[in-house]
Amino acid sequence: MFESVQALLAEHAELQEELADPALHADAARARKVNRRYAELSRIVHAHEVWMQAQDDLVAARELAKEDEAFAEEVPSLEESLAQAQEKLRRLLIPRDPDDGRDVIMEIKGGEGGAESALFAADLLRMYLQYAQSKGWKIELLDQNESDLGGYKDVQVAIKSNTTDPSQGVWAHLKYEGGVHRVQRVPVTETQGRIHTSTTGVLVFPEVDEPEEVEINQNDLKIDVYRSSGPGGQSVNTTDSAVRITHLPTGIVVSMQNEKSQLQNREAAMRVLRARLLARQQEELAAAASDARKTQIRSMDRSERIRTYNFPENRIADHRTGYKAYNLDQVMNGALDPIIESAIQADEEAQLAG
Repeated sequence: MFESVQALLAEHAELQEELADPALHADAARARKVNRRYAELSRIVHAHEVWMQAQDDLVAARELAKEDEAFAEEVPSLEESLAQAQEKLRRLLIPRDPDDGRDVIMEIKGGEGGAESALFAADLLRMYLQYAQSKGWKIELLDQNESDLGGYKDVQVAIKSNTTDPSQGVWAHLKYEGGVHRVQRVPVTETQGRIHTSTTGVLVFPEVDEPEEVEINQNDLKIDVYRSSGPGGQSVNTTDSAVRITHLPTGIVVSMQNEKSQLQNREAAMRVLRARLLARQQEELAAAASDARKTQIRSMDRSERIRTYNFPENRIADHRTGYKAYNLDQVMNGALDPIIESAIQADEEAQLAG
């Protein structure tokens, strides 16, 4: 089961030597990759040490039990400790998503339900911001298109971590959030007190670390500038600072109007475009490796309904993992850990079964 451990231990030692070389840090992109891989392997090295120690302790206890029965009482608990150490190491040896350590760009878009959907988009944004703050992540608002009632027709944010440990990365946690989120509640616009069902879409992309990672030919870009507008279409800017970039080969369109500077909007739009192109490349690879794709709890189908938020019952339900709880009020305040953990565990179980 653990044949690959020795190779990983050797790689960890090599990376440790590389990190001690001052020349590495002259290349920021390389240093970032080495740090991420070293942090990932460090967890495996530690788990391996714990597993080896548990084996030694159990062997010693069994030997001593032959001469003193008092040591025999320790054997069952040491066997349990060994089993736990082995299972932890086994899970750490599951091939990790290479993007887990990346930051993300998240887009929340209103769907079916009109004004209510836009209001729920604002609620979801607040939920994710609260969750990010609990993790110590940084949030950057890239663009927003507000609705008349104060919600969002669509809003885009960048979420960044300050860790090199891929298991604690933003993408490692938020990659499971992409899809259709369904809400059941009485809208503020409902006069008869009837419960309505609306949907809001969430898109999550791993952010590109370096522009060179995704090659973009400037001749493939159609760039338009226009005047920013607010809720209801009224102009909020007297200059043509909003930017729309169309990537002609793929048809991907990114618009930005949040900043007053055309240059800032263009830079933000290029960040989102790179992230979308990276995601597209990964989707094509996933489609080519269809067998591997079937083992992932994270579907690449952004039209999939992944979760229901039922306000009258205070119930949250994830349709992929079967997770259900009656603490929706806490979830909407950022208590997402149990739900996301259920997705991570389901993903790991699917890979182990495969």
